[in-house]
Amino acid sequence: MSTTGEQARDGESDAGWCLVVPVKLLHLAKSRLSTDASHRSALALAFAADTVAAALRTPSVVELVVVTDDPTAAALVTELGAAVVPDAPDAGLNPALRHGAEYASSRHPGCAIGALSADLPALKSTELATALQRAEKVGRGVVADAVGTGTTAYLVAAGEFTPLFGADSLQAHIAAGAAAIRADDLPSVRRDVDTPADLTEALALGVGEYTRRTLDRL
Repeated sequence: MSTTGEQARDGESDAGWCLVVPVKLLHLAKSRLSTDASHRSALALAFAADTVAAALRTPSVVELVVVTDDPTAAALVTELGAAVVPDAPDAGLNPALRHGAEYASSRHPGCAIGALSADLPALKSTELATALQRAEKVGRGVVADAVGTGTTAYLVAAGEFTPLFGADSLQAHIAAGAAAIRADDLPSVRRDVDTPADLTEALALGVGEYTRRTLDRL
């Protein structure tokens, strides 16, 4: 696909970032978080909503595209202001992210493109803004998850958008030319939630309103 800052339709370009957030079918999400399927679905939805809401509050984000086939998730993130596209490739996470990036680029030619995990309920827009600024300096960067082996954000200000999420994705991205973005001061960008222990750490950082309300209800 086209690079982020190198090609723009009709000579025009959009400053800022377009972010792509993948959201699974809710009944399939967060299998390690709870034994109760309805609780897992509710929390996955809340995490995605808080992630999207925080990202949309980030001044340099010009659009956020959610790739999902889940109608409940699609309805909520649309209310929050995100654009939604179905997972038309239906070929796994990385093809879905490329699909969302192509959609964003067609609407905002020349914008920088980033992929963001959907399970960052403590995400702070100020910290995300810092990660995006640091990515602009390196061209193509990744933010390591809290464990230090995965990736919570793959951010491309210049170069090809080639996400490599999966096992040991941090090293896969780095081996493909991305730089590790300094993120010791960005705990909310790194704290994805897959387990109860992860959720406890996210709560200590301060989760968003959707996650708080969901936990109160559950």
